Amino acid sequence: MSATRRQVLATGASVAGIAFTGAVSELFAGTAVAQEVGRSGYGPLVPDPDGLLDLPKGFRYRVLSRTGDALRSGEGEVPSNPDGMAAFAGRRGRVHLVRNHENRANGKIGVPTVDGLTYDPMGKGGCTALELDGRNHVLGERVAIAGTAVNCAGGPTPWGTWLTCEETEDKAGTNGYTKDHGFIFEVDGADPHRSGAVPLKAMGRFQHEAIAIDPREGVVYETEDAFDRPFGLFYRFLPDKPLGGHGSLRAGGTLEAMRVPGVPDLSVVQEPGTAFDRIEWVPVPDPQAKETPIRLQDFGKKGITHAQKLEGCYWGDRSVYFVSSFAKSAEGSAADHFGQVWKYEPHRRRLTLVVAFGPDTDIQLPGESPDNICLAPSGGLMVCEDGGGAQHVYGLTRGGELYEMARGAENIGTPEEPEWGEFAGVTFAPDGGTMYVNCYTPGTTFAITGPWR
Repeated sequence: MSATRRQVLATGASVAGIAFTGAVSELFAGTAVAQEVGRSGYGPLVPDPDGLLDLPKGFRYRVLSRTGDALRSGEGEVPSNPDGMAAFAGRRGRVHLVRNHENRANGKIGVPTVDGLTYDPMGKGGCTALELDGRNHVLGERVAIAGTAVNCAGGPTPWGTWLTCEETEDKAGTNGYTKDHGFIFEVDGADPHRSGAVPLKAMGRFQHEAIAIDPREGVVYETEDAFDRPFGLFYRFLPDKPLGGHGSLRAGGTLEAMRVPGVPDLSVVQEPGTAFDRIEWVPVPDPQAKETPIRLQDFGKKGITHAQKLEGCYWGDRSVYFVSSFAKSAEGSAADHFGQVWKYEPHRRRLTLVVAFGPDTDIQLPGESPDNICLAPSGGLMVCEDGGGAQHVYGLTRGGELYEMARGAENIGTPEEPEWGEFAGVTFAPDGGTMYVNCYTPGTTFAITGPWR
């Protein structure tokens, strides 16, 4: 293990500093400077008179869709709990926005079942697809896949489809389901019937969260957000037909889990810039988890590396970035933190802790629990917050500066017990001119435009 560090200490309760390695990647190049949240980025947030979304001056939003409204296809209502999302280029400047719905068996408004697009008619999760023109006017909205369960996040493919992930391990006969769940499905937002509802079983059956694909090698990286100890694993899937295009992942492949030698739990790593070389990848004994969940299977005497709340996953800078939203020793983690962003460089077999959020680090997110992430056009990251109190989308610049990008202004609780819905699914239009993001509750999909740089 090697660790080099440039540390900038913050002063004052409202100031956040970020510590990074001096040899950090191009994504976070430069000196990390202590910044008061709101002074960097695009400036302070301006309260929204309509009570929906606070944004910096010069930015504006359009509400594209809200839970309970009628789908333009006439298939039913817009489902509950919009979560992970991606935007794809369409013809004549149009954008296809594919959106998950993280509905469990008791979901309020399930994804309507559609012939040819339904995996398990008892599943209420799935995806919807919006078609937008160049000005973010909604031209169409329809079901893209139905009959799945707890579709949390996922990720785009290099060939323009969406991989939607089920965050559950429920088998047939559980919660009324007629089929096993815990799979990844490929979704074509432009033509959903082209992809259908086929589980990619070789990619594993576990509590999937998100994926990212190496566009050069075709390797798929997967996070697992397991709810109980020993918590989830970080995986890679080696396809038999890498980068084969639409439907190629159905050909199968090999699923492996990451082992960091000498580190059974990533939460113990607290120093940003800490790097581990010679990362190992261990074949998963039973990817279908027929008898035993993968994280509990026998990976040999050396064991395997776990982490609590492995969530967002994104490819950029020849590396895969993934998030551990938090770790709590009271719940079984080896140590506590309020969020980590990790970077794995396949060409170096190196894993680096890029950012760590409190309690004993240089930066504490004003809220807590970073979740979905995506690469911003400027080269930094956008991070969705999933915690208590008012919820935010934060930006993280190349220089390591944290700033507020959006804040949910609508209070769905009571004055005595306020409650705000988490943000999820942050993504950018192919031209970089619009940021799309979901508010989980009340389910709302926004398009945000402004002076992006």
